[in-house]
Amino acid sequence: MARIFRYFLNGLLIMAPLAITIWIVVAVIDWLDSMVDLGVPGLGILLMVMLLTFVGFIGSFFFVKPLFVVGERLLNKVPLVSIIYSSIKDLFDAFVGDNQKFNKPVMVKMTEASDNFKMGFVTQEQFQSITLDDRVAVYFPHSYNFSGELFIVPKKNVVYLDLPSSDVMKFVVSGGVSKL
Repeated sequence: MARIFRYFLNGLLIMAPLAITIWIVVAVIDWLDSMVDLGVPGLGILLMVMLLTFVGFIGSFFFVKPLFVVGERLLNKVPLVSIIYSSIKDLFDAFVGDNQKFNKPVMVKMTEASDNFKMGFVTQEQFQSITLDDRVAVYFPHSYNFSGELFIVPKKNVVYLDLPSSDVMKFVVSGGVSKL
């Protein structure tokens, strides 16, 4: 009976990550496809991909960029909309585009008295509004979650890692289970 139970657990370890991944991918595709429901499965998502690619193509021309700047200024003047828009834009800019923020993985010694380190990403090395010359902003993502905490830590406690940011993020988010 113990051997059968071990086989069951082994099968669960093999199938669960695959099944959950497939379920999430199918759910996201269904959700995206339902946003533009044309009656043919997959046609809505294809149309959205084509539309996004076209907007990206048009947006890459230098004479269109001033229109985007004017549009952003208008959005930033509307009280509630400005908070939502700027937060979402900053989040997207942190992961993709020219202003990626999670591209400097570090290990931070959390206290002088301890040899414990925490892995994170430097998001600001200098501050404009406050005078903290000996400090940097480090974002620490939470494991198994889409959240994290921001700490302002002494520069002397920060060790920059010569590793791909994606590998460090996967390591931290997996709770240290992924190989680094």
